[in-house]
Amino acid sequence: MAEDLEEDFDEGEGSDDSSDSPKRKLPIKKILIIVLPILLLVGIGAGLYFTGIIDKLLGKGEPAAEKSEAPKDAPKVVGPAVFMDLPEMLVNLQTQGRKQAFLKIKVAIELESVLDQPKVEAVQVRLIDTFQVYLRELRPEDLQGAAGMHLLREELLTRIQAVVKPVKVNDVLFKEMLVQ
Repeated sequence: MAEDLEEDFDEGEGSDDSSDSPKRKLPIKKILIIVLPILLLVGIGAGLYFTGIIDKLLGKGEPAAEKSEAPKDAPKVVGPAVFMDLPEMLVNLQTQGRKQAFLKIKVAIELESVLDQPKVEAVQVRLIDTFQVYLRELRPEDLQGAAGMHLLREELLTRIQAVVKPVKVNDVLFKEMLVQ
């Protein structure tokens, strides 16, 4: 019985093979001929879009030579450094015992422009107050070593930038520092 089914199946295939095989292969070839170039074009288009080349070709993006601003990744042109001295500060530090510890510090700040100096001078009282509140919370151990100095510099810079917000302060420089 299984042999009869196989013969019927083979006979059906044999009769269909002569007439349907070119028809069956033809649609697959047509599909491949039509679909593959479309997929290839879509892939190339997506690649050009994501790399930004298509924007330049269509004129949507400005060429690099016509841009008025420097690119974000390019180094910034820096003018001569402008330093502003802050008054000397003397604060007592936090200690556990009866012995007092003092910090005498004199700093200069590096500004981006000479035009920023009057803006910083206008808030200098607030700046000194912010420094003193922070410095009074320090312990002598906090100021030991290079790590202590680096942390102090970063903390002072953060506080300066918060007080003189529109003005850009590049760095805090220690002119004098004495822990006693």
